[in-house]
Amino acid sequence: MHSLEQKLKGAFIISAVALSLVGLIFVHSAGSYWGQVHYADSSPFIVKQGVYMAISILIAFMMMKSPLTSHPTFWTVFYYITIVLLIAVMIPGIGAVRNGSQSWIALGPFSIQPAEFVKVALIGKLSCVMKQAKGKKVFKLSHFVLILLPAALIMLQPDLGSAVIMIVSAFVVLFLAGYPLTFFSLIGFAGIGAFVALIAAAPYRLDRIKSYIDPWSDPLGAGFQGIQSLFAIAPGGLFGHGYGNSRQKYLYLPEPQNDFIFSIIAEETGFIGATVVLLLFSALLVSAFGIAIRTKEFRSFLMTAGMASIIIFQTFLNVGVVSGLLPVTGVTLPFISYGGSSLLTTWMATGTILHFAFHKKTT
Repeated sequence: MHSLEQKLKGAFIISAVALSLVGLIFVHSAGSYWGQVHYADSSPFIVKQGVYMAISILIAFMMMKSPLTSHPTFWTVFYYITIVLLIAVMIPGIGAVRNGSQSWIALGPFSIQPAEFVKVALIGKLSCVMKQAKGKKVFKLSHFVLILLPAALIMLQPDLGSAVIMIVSAFVVLFLAGYPLTFFSLIGFAGIGAFVALIAAAPYRLDRIKSYIDPWSDPLGAGFQGIQSLFAIAPGGLFGHGYGNSRQKYLYLPEPQNDFIFSIIAEETGFIGATVVLLLFSALLVSAFGIAIRTKEFRSFLMTAGMASIIIFQTFLNVGVVSGLLPVTGVTLPFISYGGSSLLTTWMATGTILHFAFHKKTT
């Protein structure tokens, strides 16, 4: 048993570090030409991503070691700070608009995206307030307030992708805490209605659905990113064009170092390289949930599984989008896509999982 636990920890750490290194390598390749065109420099993305990675791993190490990580007060404070930041994003002069969404707070040359941080904060807070119960006793209105408040604020930006990831991960925590399957069936029907309402409220979402069904109906508009992503993936073949030899990064695929970086990985390393990346995520998933089920305290189990769910569901959503299996929505690929907020929060989730992996006797 002890040997298996060590293997799980080792597999989790190796997978996380390897994925971040893959990200560093391909942020450089994918963003080099974009950097030359927009910043007259091929290296701004790799330099910033290197700084983000160093800071993220340092904070993850601190969360792994600090007793505050298992303390409910920490997660309560963190949760409400992210709520304040989500409100601040909507204030003119504070929130910055990018790609049609007011989701960032500009801090000089850098910016933060509160929607990324609230995903981690919510899972931590929700795990702390949940109690192991059976049947109807598990239901509490406060659980839904914790989830719906940040979800509503994120949708006002609007940022459907982040809201969906956050809600699904929170529902994983509710399910593991004892919410019955009938509850999720009802939520599923309600979710379909809400989805239809969201499409009706913002016609561009309907355009995305149409472009998902038939991207060639609007190849220069709503279907553009999906088509260009497939133009990157399909020609990659078994071994790809070779590192640095992507064709789609030459302004065909917008900002290839961000949401569509997996397309560049598939183009340059082919089926083999893309499969290796997916296997690393699979190893991360198996080891994370292996760590979760071996925790000795219920809150630790919920938080570990919830943090793993954020990473894995976001990976599923991103890869589904770039491969044409899901409608286009702007979500990053954990560990790999360029961006400080995304990388930092992914490593915060990683540090939390490692905290409970190495400190089982938490209260």
